[in-house]
Amino acid sequence: MLAMAYLLSATKLKSYAQCPRAYYFRYEYGLKQPSMFGAAVLGTALHGALAQLYQDWHYQEPLPSEEWLRYCWENQIGALTAAQVEEGWQILWRYFETEIVPLGVMQRPLATEGRIQGLTQVNGLEFRLTGRYDRLDSLEDGLELIDYKSAKNPKLPEAETVDLQLGLYSLALEQRYGKLLRRMSLLFLRTGERVTYEVTYEHRRQVESVIGGLALSLREEEAWQPRCGEQCGQCAYGKYCSAVEDDPEPLPEVRQKTRKLQLCFSF
Repeated sequence: MLAMAYLLSATKLKSYAQCPRAYYFRYEYGLKQPSMFGAAVLGTALHGALAQLYQDWHYQEPLPSEEWLRYCWENQIGALTAAQVEEGWQILWRYFETEIVPLGVMQRPLATEGRIQGLTQVNGLEFRLTGRYDRLDSLEDGLELIDYKSAKNPKLPEAETVDLQLGLYSLALEQRYGKLLRRMSLLFLRTGERVTYEVTYEHRRQVESVIGGLALSLREEEAWQPRCGEQCGQCAYGKYCSAVEDDPEPLPEVRQKTRKLQLCFSF
């Protein structure tokens, strides 16, 4: 049977860096994690409108009109309440006035609503790097990744999460576009705030280090050691873990998929 590259995302890398055993319970053994939140319908509509705003504009004029912006919004409002339609329009209009109009010209992005994909080889195993972005802009010296945030009470991601995202995205995007990721910007749509992170070589080194540890754990099943800390009190798998419970519950039976690791050899 043909082996495939092991799928990796920034979320999975953070999980492994935080606790290898919790990673094993979720991604290797197959225990499901309880869902915490429902779908963010308004956020989905805003993301869709912004994608169409950039994707379908003809760029024959410096700036799109209010009519074009409203057209993009009205294509996304089918599942919204009247209050959400009005709230979303105000958010979209504020974005237009603060992010686009001051520039004088709406710049065509390199890509919108795209998938990040790349490959890396560590300790004899091949990993497929994956992720998503809302917008990818070209800079004179590289790339900028834009991530829209639409939650009512937005929080900045943890520093470790950002570091792993930057490293993983940098590796994958350079393979795809032949350019370095220079920065990632979070745009908080409800407030208009922009938070920018600069990408450094250290971010790539950190990701490669975490992937290296994961590769060893994948090849040595007994290596999924717990990493105790504050996260243990909120861990969805604590009841199965000997580091949390003196008498942990036995793991429930789950239907596990056969894992096929792709080995890489150098000649």
